[in-house]
Amino acid sequence: CAAQMFLFCALGGIDCFLLTAMAYDRFVAICHPLHYTLIMTQKRCIQLVLVSLVLAVSLNLQLTTLIFNLPFCGHRLEINHFLCDVPPVLRLACGDTQVHQAVLFVVGIIALTIPFVFISISYIFIANAILRIHSAEGRRRAFSTCSSHLCVVLLQYGCCSLVYMRPRSSTSEDEEWQIALVYTFVTPLLNPVIYTLRNKDVKDALKKSMSCKVLSEAP
Repeated sequence: CAAQMFLFCALGGIDCFLLTAMAYDRFVAICHPLHYTLIMTQKRCIQLVLVSLVLAVSLNLQLTTLIFNLPFCGHRLEINHFLCDVPPVLRLACGDTQVHQAVLFVVGIIALTIPFVFISISYIFIANAILRIHSAEGRRRAFSTCSSHLCVVLLQYGCCSLVYMRPRSSTSEDEEWQIALVYTFVTPLLNPVIYTLRNKDVKDALKKSMSCKVLSEAP
C-alpha cells in the first residue's frame, strides 16, 4: 500500500510539474519566438524534467513515510477506494492525523497551487501576446498551440484540487473515489487524443483515411 501510494502520488506530482514546464515552453514559443531555440535548449529541457522528478519524489517520499508511521488498528484495514490514496488511508489511522492533514495541504500547495499560479501567469502573457497578433490566422494558430495543454491542465488540476485541497469534513468517500477515477483513468485516456488531434500529420492522415473510406464506399 505504501509503495502504491508513493508511486501514484510521485507520478502525479511529476505530471503537475511537467505541465508547468510545458506552460513555460509555450510562453517562450509565443512571447519570444525569435529566442526560442536559444532559451529552450536540450540542456534546459533536461533540467526542467530533472527538477520535476526530484521535487515530486522528495515531497511524496516524505509524505508517504509520515503517513505510514501512524498507528493502524487491526479491525480497520479495509480501504473504501480502488487504490491506496492518501485521504482514504488517513481515515483508517487510529491516532491524531491533524499534522498529517496539514502536511498533505502543504504538499498540495507546492504541487498544485504554486504550479497552477505559474501556469496562469504564463497564459496571461500568452493571451496578451496573441491579442497583439494582427491576422486572424496567426491568432488561431497561436491559440491552437495552447488549447490541448489547457484542456489537460484543467482536468488534472481541477480534479486533484477537489481531492487533496478540500477540507476533510467537506468531502465524502464516494465523492473522492469518483473524482479520483477522472484523473487516474479519464485524463490519461484523453491525453493521447487531446495532443495528437492538434498534430498536423495526424489530422492529415485522418482526413486521408476518411476520404479513402468514402471513395471505397461510393457506387
